[in-house]
Amino acid sequence: MPRQDVVLRTQDGPCPAAFFTPAAGEGPWPGVIFFMDGAGIRPAIWEMGQRLADAGYAVLLPDLYHRSGSYAPMVPSEMFGDPAKMAQLMAMIGALGRPQKIITTEACLDFLASSSAVKPGLYGSTGYCMGGQTSLIAAGAFPNRFAVNASFHGGRLATDEPDSPHNFASAMTGYVYVAGAVQDQFFDDAEKARLDAALTAANIEHLVETYDGALHGWAVSDMPVYNMGAAERHWTALLKIFSERLGG
Repeated sequence: MPRQDVVLRTQDGPCPAAFFTPAAGEGPWPGVIFFMDGAGIRPAIWEMGQRLADAGYAVLLPDLYHRSGSYAPMVPSEMFGDPAKMAQLMAMIGALGRPQKIITTEACLDFLASSSAVKPGLYGSTGYCMGGQTSLIAAGAFPNRFAVNASFHGGRLATDEPDSPHNFASAMTGYVYVAGAVQDQFFDDAEKARLDAALTAANIEHLVETYDGALHGWAVSDMPVYNMGAAERHWTALLKIFSERLGG
């Protein structure tokens, strides 16, 4: 069965996760961690996880909100117009800092390393919105475990905060790909330039670019700002860099 529900053991409790493998063929396959966007685990994210797996990868999708308890799948088109639901979401996002994201990533790496479906060696990561930031946090926290880390419409990647991902660029070793949205309050032009400069100074092979016409959240099909053209461009870019860096 391509998707399996698993539970990861973290330092601060169990973390539900979905583990995707290709619908056809036999493993082991290169391992990838898929970091969800702010709207959480739901069918649209599962579909993306399976699409990535079917390209030849073993994909682990952790629920970053596991510390907040169980929650019903969110419907972005409804959530953004409901103040109560938005308040709940923002509380869940606010409870996640760099330490919590590192703890969850460590559990993901342990799972991949223990799975017979996963090829030994370096892994990849991709993330969206909040998960895009988590992907770069993973790159800086576990530099010897990743060959490539990607971020799509990620936010708060190069802020003035001391725990901003760009401040850990010198620890990174893999390829970094970042695709930003236009007019994105969570990752504006100044942050893009700051991130690019930090990666350049650290001699990290990378690309930071903006997808014209794409708004924050464009890659996920159930988001109100979903942009099919930009979403397909994201798939082309992601699969290309994973193929080059991981195989699959």
